Parts: sequence; structure tokens; C-alpha cells
Amino acid sequence: MTDIGASATNKGFEHKWLILTAVMLGTFMAPLDGSIVNTVLPDITRFFNTEISIAQWVPTVYLLTISCLILLYGRLGDMVGYKRIFLYGLAAFTVASILCGFSQSIWMLIAFRALQGLAAGMMMAVGFAIITAAFPPTERGKAMGIYAISIAVALGLGPTLGGLIAEHLSWRYVFFVNVPIGIAAVVWGYRIIPRGTTNPGQRLDLAGALMAFVFLTTLILYANRGEDWGWLSPGSISLLVVALLSGISFVWQERRTAQPMLNLALFHNRVFSFANLSALLSFMSLYALVFLTPFYLVFVLQYSILKVGLVMAASPIATMFVGPLSGALSDRVGTRGLAFCGMCICTLGLFFMSGLNDTADSFDIIWRLTIVGLGMGMFQSPNNSAVMGSVPPWHLGISSGILAAMRNVGMVLGIAVAGAVLYHVAPIALSGQPGSFTGADIQEFLSGMRWAYITGAAIAGTAALTSLVAVSRRKQA
Repeated sequence: MTDIGASATNKGFEHKWLILTAVMLGTFMAPLDGSIVNTVLPDITRFFNTEISIAQWVPTVYLLTISCLILLYGRLGDMVGYKRIFLYGLAAFTVASILCGFSQSIWMLIAFRALQGLAAGMMMAVGFAIITAAFPPTERGKAMGIYAISIAVALGLGPTLGGLIAEHLSWRYVFFVNVPIGIAAVVWGYRIIPRGTTNPGQRLDLAGALMAFVFLTTLILYANRGEDWGWLSPGSISLLVVALLSGISFVWQERRTAQPMLNLALFHNRVFSFANLSALLSFMSLYALVFLTPFYLVFVLQYSILKVGLVMAASPIATMFVGPLSGALSDRVGTRGLAFCGMCICTLGLFFMSGLNDTADSFDIIWRLTIVGLGMGMFQSPNNSAVMGSVPPWHLGISSGILAAMRNVGMVLGIAVAGAVLYHVAPIALSGQPGSFTGADIQEFLSGMRWAYITGAAIAGTAALTSLVAVSRRKQA
């Protein structure tokens, strides 16, 4: 063990909490940026006088570029040190935020958002690895739970902050807000995160990295744009074929090379495999909620952007309070029961969401969102701890990258599945505009939304079952 895990161990984990704050400060920006930009997208569309289909690439390209290289970043972290990858990502993200804020055309903004996503992927790929190496196994769950606070706060603050910025300032400030946070995070991370050492004799599997890049890019692009292009259109089918072929080639390459980018033997571990699958399914169910609910609030209940942000904050706020408690408890009782109960609660919350109608008030929505947030908070920290605790120290980087990839792919697939169900049941949603729905249109939309939420509940229930299979011992050595 030659990276920060060794450094932290030799020091008796004496700086573990400071290291955690450094990672939390850095990773705060990526989910904040992902949630805040969607809120001001209408303003960006009007400012550049462009079409919605083009403006939609502003959030889409960010998500694509985060995901496409995340496995490569994890492997590089194992080779050259997690601190280097993390800080390079932080610095590049801050610079890209400045460039986004000064963009002079929609295409310039899209290009800089792609750079921003590449940088965000570096931070997200090694964040779990840094925390896992810095904490002893008996405190890993607690650390993961506290780490979840930064993500929950960012997701909860993003829509509200975006609404305030859209109402009082220019859209450019959603990017400029990253600059002071980024500078502080780079300085603090440079001082606190252990330097670690490189692993001599390691080579990067470039062929495997290229195949992983093609596989993730085409798969996510298909899931993200399939509804607009048509799921069975020639372009969509071509993407799916390329994803399938590149995925098979990737597995073949990793089996035959001496130093693979991804050691497939990791998936022989039942905890690792099923806990990652649970993470994928959990974010699919969550993002069905994240995607659908704002449309319901605006189209049916005619909420303002600011009010949408305040209501949507209920779920991540609940996650923020439950996550640390669940993580600390998992250190004592194990991860399986908590992860299973968390996804059961999430399933119940999504089922309750399917009962919303056109006369619901804010409280009706908030208590349902809170149940989902409680379930996700109970699930995420133990599940993340199970994944990261199931691999040897020299695979922490790639394991962290896989877990981050599951999260991002789950987001995209969740939106795709929820959108497909909604548009199949309620075609009116394809062309709807705020305030344009009639009484019959609203009922059609509510019917589509109801079935999409039920689909999300079924996915969450499946995640509960896979969590039962991901057995974790009460005490990890």
C-alpha cells in the first residue's frame, strides 16, 4: 500500500477529519453546478436567442464528460496518487467555471461546460478513495455519512440558489459562484490531503481506457438523447450497437492484459458487485423523482422557479441529516440491514409521490419528498462504505471511480426511463409549456407522472433486494 492509505495509517489517521473537510469542500461544487444550471437554463436560452434543443446540451454535455473518463481517472489515482488527480480536477474546474461565465455564444458555453465536466470527473472519481484511505474501517461508515452532507447540501442549495440568481442577477453568476469556493478548496486540499507516493512499475492500459471511454459515452448518450431522437431511430440504434461492441471489447481487453485498467476480479466479490448495482438502481429511482417533480410543480401547480427550488430542497435536506447517523450506525451493526431498510423507505416515498394530484399543496409534496430523502440518506452511506471496504487498498482509486460511474449512469438512466414512461402515457408532455395545459391535459400529464413514479418505486424496490444480497460483516477487518 503506497498511496495516501499508507500515509494516513502511518500517522495514526491523525488528520482524518481535516482530510474529510478538504474532500467535502472540493466535491461540493460538482453537484451544486449540476443542479443549479438546470434552474437558469431558460434564461440562458433567451439570452443567446437559441433553441431549447441546443440549450439542452449545456447540462447534457456536462453529465456526458463527467462519466466518460471517470474510470480512467480512478485508475490514474491508483498509479500517481489521489491527491494529484483531485487537486488538478479542482483547479481545472475553477478555471472552466470562469470561462463558462464569460462565454459569448451558446456553443462556447457548451464547449466550456464539456471542460468543466472533465474536471468534475477527476474530483468525483477519487473522492471516496481519499476518504477510505484516511479513515480506519471502524469509522468508515461515519465518514461516508458526513461526506454525504456536502453532496446533499449542494443538491438542496442548487435549485434555490439558481432561482435567486435567475430572479436578481445574470445567469453568468451560477458559474462565478464556483470561483471563490474552488480557490479555497485548492489551497485547503493542497495543505491537508497527504501527498502519497506513486506506484512504480505501473502502466496505463490505453486500449482499455479507450474502450471504456467509447462504451460509457455511447451508452449515456443513447440514454440521454434517445427520447428526442427516437429509441429505435438509426442514430440511436447505432449508438447502442457501438456501446455493446465496445463493452464486449473492453471485457476482452481487460481479461488478456497483464495490468488492466479495471481488474475484473473485483466483480467476483459479491459485496462489491451487488452494492455497486444497488447504487446504480438507487440513483435511477432518485432521478426519476428529480426529473419529474419540477415539471409537475411548474406545469400543474404553476409554482415560480424560486418556490420550486425551496420545495425540492426537502429531499436532500432529509438526506443531509440522516446520512451521518446511518453511516455511524453501519460501523456498529453492518451495512446490509440499513441499506435494505433505506431503499424500502425510498420505495414507499416514491409510491406516495404517485398519489399527487392537481390540488396538492406544498406540504403534501414536501412530506413525500422527505420520505424519499430519509430513505436515500439511510441507504447511501452504508452502501458506499460496503463498496469501498470490500476492495484491497491498491484498488481504492478504481473502486471509487466505478462507484462514481454507477452514480452518474444511474442519473442518466433514471431520467431516460422516467421520461420514456411519461411520454408514452402522456404524449402531451412532449410539447407542454408552463401555463399551457388545459384540464384534460393536466389529467393526462398526471397519469403519465403517476406511472413514472410507480416505475421508480419498482426500481427502488429492486435496489432493496440487491442490497440484501450484498452481505457485509458486522465488523470489517
